[in-house]
Amino acid sequence: MRAADGDRLGFDENRNVLTEALGRLVPQAVARRALSVDVETDRSVYTPADDVHFRVTFENRLPVPVVVETPDRRLWGWAVDGELEASDESRFDDPTRETPGQFAFRGGERKVVSRTWHGRVRRVDEGDRTRWVDLDPGWHELGVFLAYEGGARATTTFEMRERE
Repeated sequence: MRAADGDRLGFDENRNVLTEALGRLVPQAVARRALSVDVETDRSVYTPADDVHFRVTFENRLPVPVVVETPDRRLWGWAVDGELEASDESRFDDPTRETPGQFAFRGGERKVVSRTWHGRVRRVDEGDRTRWVDLDPGWHELGVFLAYEGGARATTTFEMRERE
């Protein structure tokens, strides 16, 4: 999984102190409802040898800046068929993740993140051995979400065909 050029979250942005200050004036309930998310893949059909390129677009639908707080450092995430980052790995509480995160947007701002996923699913067995397996042939769902309760979600579907 590779991020596009930018910070650890995939955004190429400079911190804007004025946006953050003004954005904090908008109540969280309003700011959270103001954000929308969309996802699209570069194709609708793949084979197990293909990388899946997808683009996520976040948008502040208000004409004023907003700052949305998240319970931990994760601002957003993605899943394939409901499996976070295409893995069945158990997620343990990480004390470093307890630090709240924040997502700052200027009025009407759109943020776009591009990702490449290798198209395989991580499987961890009881002995903590990891293996990567091809998706079963058929239709699959790629979903993205904003990482707070009630956060916007978006999905797209793609077909995985058998190797030719």
